[in-house]
Amino acid sequence: MKNSDPHQNRRRWLVGAVAGAATLGGIGLAWRNYSNYPAALALGSAFWQLEFATPGGSTFSMLSMQGKPLLLNFWASWCPPCIEELPLLSTFYRENVANGWQVLGLAVDELDPVKRFLAHSPVSFPVAVTGISGVKLSKSLGNLIGGLPFTAVIDQNAQIIHRKMGKVTPDELHTWLAPA
Repeated sequence: MKNSDPHQNRRRWLVGAVAGAATLGGIGLAWRNYSNYPAALALGSAFWQLEFATPGGSTFSMLSMQGKPLLLNFWASWCPPCIEELPLLSTFYRENVANGWQVLGLAVDELDPVKRFLAHSPVSFPVAVTGISGVKLSKSLGNLIGGLPFTAVIDQNAQIIHRKMGKVTPDELHTWLAPA
């Protein structure tokens, strides 16, 4: 049975309006922050000196990625949109590695869950584990809210030329392939 109490209907409308206004305000704030962020950001030598553990037990050095285009993807095994985009990134890597493109997955996660995930759903590109420090690193690359997934495209001159908060699309990957 429908409740036709005008006071309750007015409260529902008011709560909905406040929630809508808050959502629009958040979107506007994010747009303002990202629109004022520099289009290209040069990475300093400290970035290339970073090292991370790998699921295989070795150490991955960012220095090995310097000098070629790099798609850097921050993800986690507990993040559904991250998991959904990994096959697309694997395909991108396989199709473009011969053209000099690199892909690196930085798992903002613990080592054991990443190992278990990759045992069941392997990817074709290298993966390293950052733990919670990956949030700070992703923020330094332009991920203002620290959310996942986050992708940064770095050109051969160590400039961040594209950033994407959320799942990447095939169209975005195609666009990013175009020379800067």
